[in-house]
Amino acid sequence: MAQPLMPKATAVWLVDNTALTFDQIADYCGLHILEVQAIADGEVAPGMQGLDPVANGQVSKAQIEKCEEDSDARLEMSKPSVPLPKVRQKGARYTPISKRQDRPDAIAWLLKSYPELSDAQISRLIGTTKPTIESVRSRTHRNIANIKAQSPVYLGLCSAADLEKMVAIARKRAGTEHAPPQQPPAEAGETAPPAGEAAGAESHPAAAVAPAAEVFGDVPAAVEDSGDTPDPFAPQPPTAND
Repeated sequence: MAQPLMPKATAVWLVDNTALTFDQIADYCGLHILEVQAIADGEVAPGMQGLDPVANGQVSKAQIEKCEEDSDARLEMSKPSVPLPKVRQKGARYTPISKRQDRPDAIAWLLKSYPELSDAQISRLIGTTKPTIESVRSRTHRNIANIKAQSPVYLGLCSAADLEKMVAIARKRAGTEHAPPQQPPAEAGETAPPAGEAAGAESHPAAAVAPAAEVFGDVPAAVEDSGDTPDPFAPQPPTAND
């Protein structure tokens, strides 16, 4: 239930000027019954000026008298005599006057960068009209010579989150969502190596071992002992000193 303006001040006035129970006042003002009792005892809001809800049109005098006679009855807020403002319906986004001359630049950028966006989406995104979008697309705009494509986020016509959300919706409708890249199919006759071998080949590439002949060259054959070389361990002939 809607609460009155300044509920504590209203409760002070009802405590001082009516015979309503603490429960009725607490229910009407949105307060706890112990808080209303503390107001009556002067422990809460001492010296506060009471607010007359009857003078403000929040409740009628007849309804207060009715609730005073019946402790089970509850006060209800009176319907306001002043018409309430209407809730703004969803529509084109409002664009400040200082930024309206930047909308053709934003339209040109959106048409170039995101052609999947519809005219209605662009209109809601930056607060423009479909004839303006069509004139920029067909290059018949009166200021087409001075139009430079610029991001609406950079121009301050919309937020990056709104732009990403609108683009995602447009791509989903058009079926152009980005898919993860797929591996090309293997040609006929080719077989993929086992996973274990492929992993082993990547981590420990096999190095070709060159033969010894390629590293050291041709080894010459052993030379036979012709006997001309003296053997140092052979017995020596006796000399004259011996």
